[in-house]
Amino acid sequence: MKRTISVMIGKGCLNHNERKFHAKNTDPERTYLNQTYCNERIQNVYHELFDDAVKRYNAKQKRSDRCISDYYRKIRTGKQEKPFHEVIIQIGNKDNTGVLTENGKVAVSALNEYMEDFKKRNPYLRVFSAHLHMDEATPHLHIDFVPFTTGSKRGLDSRVSLKQALAAQGFKGGSRQDTEWNQWVDAEKQQLALVMERHGIEWEKLGTHEKHLSVLNFEKQEREKEVVRLDDQIGKQLTDLQRLDTKQKSLQAGIGQTEKSLEVVQKKLNRLQKQESLVNLNVDRYDTEKKWQLPEPGALMSARSYKIKIVEPFISKLKDIIRSIVAQYLRLKGKTDDLENQLASANERLGTLNASFDRMAQETLTLRRTLVDYKRIRRAFGEQQADRLLEQAKKEERSRNIFSKTRRIDR
Repeated sequence: MKRTISVMIGKGCLNHNERKFHAKNTDPERTYLNQTYCNERIQNVYHELFDDAVKRYNAKQKRSDRCISDYYRKIRTGKQEKPFHEVIIQIGNKDNTGVLTENGKVAVSALNEYMEDFKKRNPYLRVFSAHLHMDEATPHLHIDFVPFTTGSKRGLDSRVSLKQALAAQGFKGGSRQDTEWNQWVDAEKQQLALVMERHGIEWEKLGTHEKHLSVLNFEKQEREKEVVRLDDQIGKQLTDLQRLDTKQKSLQAGIGQTEKSLEVVQKKLNRLQKQESLVNLNVDRYDTEKKWQLPEPGALMSARSYKIKIVEPFISKLKDIIRSIVAQYLRLKGKTDDLENQLASANERLGTLNASFDRMAQETLTLRRTLVDYKRIRRAFGEQQADRLLEQAKKEERSRNIFSKTRRIDR
């Protein structure tokens, strides 16, 4: 039987390869059929390959800022080289080499044999993660490796380099279509074809790699588009979250000022209440103290004399006191009414601010949960892949904005 060979560049989603999460195209009930050839922590591989070279490099440096403290982090955050590369190897497609078919079983045997000698053929591609997936439509391999070179004259004598790693294995680029990578892919296809022959499968060549886009690769592209859309949504939600945080801080400041105003008003009311108590105490004195009581007339005092000498001066004195009390009462009442109005207004504003704060807090909580989901997506697809997809989404958005502005100008 004839079958095609697909060698595709993978996106390097290690969590997906290890099935720490399941995509739409996987069947969790068949995950137990998957095979793991190796699964090492990439940071440990970097220590193994480059720690000695880093020590030799740092020992030559005269400035501490040129020393390398973590080579893996330097490569991961840099732009010259990828921390690792991934290839996906597949025989046939879902229509003629399905997982649950006899042809699929033959393909699995061929892929297993192919994988046995992969490390021997590629001594400068340090494989740290390799899996055979049986829970998707077609059996296929995910091989993740760190390409490295030794004996460099500049920089680290051992360092990450796909071009130099392939050159060390005999693949030297020529034209644009005859790069080191294309030569290596063709050589690996030839090796797999030899293995397939031993299992009764003939290599069916369909032409260019682009014309033979497998269902697996198509679904991966669709998932990448979905991640880009999610990144765009998350970016907008992060902006909303920052805006809400700013509003919350402003509301908290407003609530704090209102509460201080309430405290000031309450203190004034307390002082007025004390003054009112003093006034009431003075009023009580007029009822009880002897000097404020109208004396009885003397035995020989005439009514006219009693009125002129005692009653009229006493009434005049009382009138002065009453006028003073009324004036003080009106003044205190005016202040009390004003403060009570301020207190009611402040309480009303505080209630409005508290309601707004509660609403903002709920929206912030929702956005923070969304942010947690976004971080899960980044962990699932890998930091580097997520950053690349996000940058791609930003470029597409800028292109759309430029196109939209151009159309408005044309109109």
